[in-house]
Amino acid sequence: MDVVFLDANVLFSAAYQVESHFLKLRNMTGVSLVSSVYAAEEARRNLDGVEQRDRLEKLLRSVKLVAANESKPLPKGINRPAKDKPILAAAIAVNATHLLTGDWKHFGPYRNTVVEGVLVLSTASYFRSRSL
Repeated sequence: MDVVFLDANVLFSAAYQVESHFLKLRNMTGVSLVSSVYAAEEARRNLDGVEQRDRLEKLLRSVKLVAANESKPLPKGINRPAKDKPILAAAIAVNATHLLTGDWKHFGPYRNTVVEGVLVLSTASYFRSRSL
């Protein structure tokens, strides 16, 4: 079973686009979707319209939301901006197998890399890996 942690920008994109990859993710067998309250709040803050916020709330019903321990230190040698530390820390804490993100400005150095058991990928890369 894949435990797939969704970064805030993945949640944002899913809420913003009517036809998003999220629906495909939600319907995949052997996949458990997880995110954090922190990521959900970040996505909410960045959505402009009521329609998108409503769509996010509906999508979140199929995602297990966990509290991120923002004070938990990241593994030695892993340095992320303050706003991204809770994302990676939460993915590690829930033993996620994958962290899906589109934030390559901050997670780029870890793209296609395993950090404490969590493989950091784009959503498209995850789909490609599952179709093999």
